[in-house]
Amino acid sequence: MKTQPDSDAVGTLLRHVLDLLEGDVAAVYRDQGLPEYRPRFSPVVRVLAAEGPLSIRDLAAAIGVTHSAASQTAAQMSRAGLVTHASDPGDHRRRLVALTPKARALLPRISEEWKATAAAMADLDAELSTPLGLLLKEAAEALHRRPLRERIAERSR
Repeated sequence: MKTQPDSDAVGTLLRHVLDLLEGDVAAVYRDQGLPEYRPRFSPVVRVLAAEGPLSIRDLAAAIGVTHSAASQTAAQMSRAGLVTHASDPGDHRRRLVALTPKARALLPRISEEWKATAAAMADLDAELSTPLGLLLKEAAEALHRRPLRERIAERSR
């Protein structure tokens, strides 16, 4: 029985690699006694710690995800007691996401894990023909220039 996704099924393979990476980082947090903390929270925590409270739109732009993804992550973080949502004093129609004291207390642990993960990724990159982060960035840039949909349409003519 085959245990690895087909190399031609790129989407499946990307999800598989992401599951492996995120699963291991989540296990590190569980081992540290933080079972509710998700790897996807760290970019949000890091941006909010550096920038202060942000709207979902600004948060999404800062971490490079869609508005919907940022909103869902902020909602999960709110349920975990890591962020609050409050009205923007300058524009009451806008809601800002801010770190809670609980999240601020976790900053040293999150920072240490981030550094350890970066070092572990450097170890992984040493085994690869191209560093994974660079390859993914290159792929994203190429797809922004010419989306896969357009490429498929050209091939199906």
